[in-house]
Order: sequence, then C-alpha cells, then structure tokens
Amino acid sequence: MSSVWEFLLVALVLTLTPGPATALVLRTAARHGRGAALGCVAGNSVAVMMWASLSALGVSSLILASEVAYDVLRIGGAAFLIYLGLRSILRRSDELETAEVETPRLRAGIRTGLIAGAANPKLAVFFVALFPQFLSPHAAVLPVALAMGATIVAFDILWLGTLAWTVERAGLLLRPKLRRRLERTSGTIMIGLGVRIAAQAR
Repeated sequence: MSSVWEFLLVALVLTLTPGPATALVLRTAARHGRGAALGCVAGNSVAVMMWASLSALGVSSLILASEVAYDVLRIGGAAFLIYLGLRSILRRSDELETAEVETPRLRAGIRTGLIAGAANPKLAVFFVALFPQFLSPHAAVLPVALAMGATIVAFDILWLGTLAWTVERAGLLLRPKLRRRLERTSGTIMIGLGVRIAAQAR
C-alpha cells in the first residue's frame, strides 16, 4: 500500500495536468464569467465523486471490461467537448457583448460540468488503476474511495476556481476583441482535446 503523501502527490498532479475540466472552465469563464465557471467546477466535482463511488462498487470496472460501453462514453464525451468548442469559436461578436450583461448561469454551468465529467471514461480508468495502490487488505473500500474523491475535488476547487477568477479578471481588463480571442483559444483547445479523446484507444 502506498502512503497518504504519495496519494496527495498523485492527486495534485492529476489536478494540475490540463484536461477537459481545465479547458471547460477556461472556456466558460471567458464566455459567461466566474459564476458559470464555478458551476462547471461543481458539476465536475459531482462527476468525480460519482466515478469514485462507482469504482468502489465495481461498476466502472465492468464499464472498462466492455469495449462498447467504454467507446460510447469516450465518443460521447469527445463529441460534447467538440460541440462546446465549436460554439465558442463560431459565436458572433454581438452575442459576446450581450453575454456580458447576463446573470452568470450557475445551473447551466453545473449541468455542463457534470455531463463532461460523467462522460469522461478516463476518470474511470484513473480510479480503477489508483484504488489498489492505496488500499490496505482490510480497509473498507467505499469510505476510502469517497475520501480519495473528496481530496481530488478539494484540489480541483482550489485550482480551477483560481483559473476561473483569473480569466474573469483578465476579461474585465481586456478589450472585446481580445476577450473574443481568449474565448476562441479556449474553444480551440476543447476541440483539440475532443479529437484526441475520440482518437485514443484504451
């Protein structure tokens, strides 16, 4: 069994490594502001806890054992990321100006983050591969799984929340054209991640 400190290091690296959640938060913060971006963080956190619980119960192992189920999750998640990226790239400038006066859509952000996280089979791979390394022979699996998931969620909230705040503050200081460029950049990143996920094999 690995130590708690080793797990904390792995969890920190997982959080800091750019991935779909990072791109989603950047895109949402640039487009709708910090409130909606924090909603994405909350939705993604729920998905992390869901995968942690399912891994403890063995459900995610069954998903990984089924090539069809895994591919459905992989392609569905990739398509969702590409869809969001295209929306960011193709949105007109006048729509961006309108969005500036809208109330941050917290519930929409939560829904988007939850869908993206739930459709990310890499979370299932991560938890299934990670659990055995940090379980003692007689440990209760579910409480340990939830504790691990909660630790990752805590790191995510700190890091992704900081990114959301930074992007929002930068957006307030930038001219509309530069804000539009920031949104297009984050949209391009999401499309790239979606294409990479779709092309990856297990």
